[in-house]
Amino acid sequence: MQTRIVTAPDPLWEITLSSHLLGRRNEDPLLLGWHRAAQQSLRAGTALRGSAELFLGVNWSHGDFPDFLTPGPRGGGIDDGLEAIGGTCPRQLRRDVAHVAAGRATALPAAAQDLGAGRTAALHELTSGIRQYYEAVVRPQWHWVTASFAADHAARCRAVAAGGLAALLNSLHPSLSFEDGVLRIADYPRDRHLHLGGRGLVLVPSFFKRATRPITMIDDALPPVLVYQVDRGAGLLAVRHHEALSALVGRTRAAILELCAEGGSTSSIAARLHQSPSTASEHLAVLRQAGLVYSERRRSSVEHRLAPLGMALLEGRPGQAEQ
Repeated sequence: MQTRIVTAPDPLWEITLSSHLLGRRNEDPLLLGWHRAAQQSLRAGTALRGSAELFLGVNWSHGDFPDFLTPGPRGGGIDDGLEAIGGTCPRQLRRDVAHVAAGRATALPAAAQDLGAGRTAALHELTSGIRQYYEAVVRPQWHWVTASFAADHAARCRAVAAGGLAALLNSLHPSLSFEDGVLRIADYPRDRHLHLGGRGLVLVPSFFKRATRPITMIDDALPPVLVYQVDRGAGLLAVRHHEALSALVGRTRAAILELCAEGGSTSSIAARLHQSPSTASEHLAVLRQAGLVYSERRRSSVEHRLAPLGMALLEGRPGQAEQ
């Protein structure tokens, strides 16, 4: 089975799934601060007024939600995702909204019914509302989201190294079991058989996914994905460690240490930091003199990587750093 993991958070999945947590205050103690801030922002600002109401109305949090809200992992961020939603064909809008309406005890808001009718104005209002919601609720936590993704990616790589694909899939959630080429999810809301047919499976980690079983798309004809929750606690530890490291060496040099973990030239590091090569070179020289990075000339460029001491410092292993 061809399987790959999305290594960067997808704003649309985080937007969609975060709204499902807003009504569950005690879902995760780590999210109490986020929950309080999000609710205050939505009450005090304009995010729950007008077009954002359409998004929350159609994004049903107690059952199926429309596939078109999450049109697949994309590399262009929120703008690329909203463009994809804005291009949803009327046929899919009608199908997805009708599916959600069938599972509700109450009628959809009038604006959602306009969306289900495929009206262009309603689709434009929806994308506007999603952006409002993202700015108010999701974006303030994006540093925590990305740190949690990095920690999850490291954990999944370790699982693959230890036991291959089976170990990876079995590590995602207690409800999963992979055996004889078949992935089973215990207690899924309804009996489903999803045949990949050579399409492969895309694993989508999510910060705001509830701790329940992984989920997939409603429409079997769409590219197969499996969405699971990352370890928020590991991400929070990473954020706090980065803050401590930044206080020790400065934010710029802490960022350079993280980039050197991947390896890169002076110009590439400077570009990612939005600084001049000369400024990046000065910071690298200080880190090199401290024994945290080492540099090698390769043809016309100089490549930089973490030294063992720098790796120990970046990963928070003081005992190994002293050796």
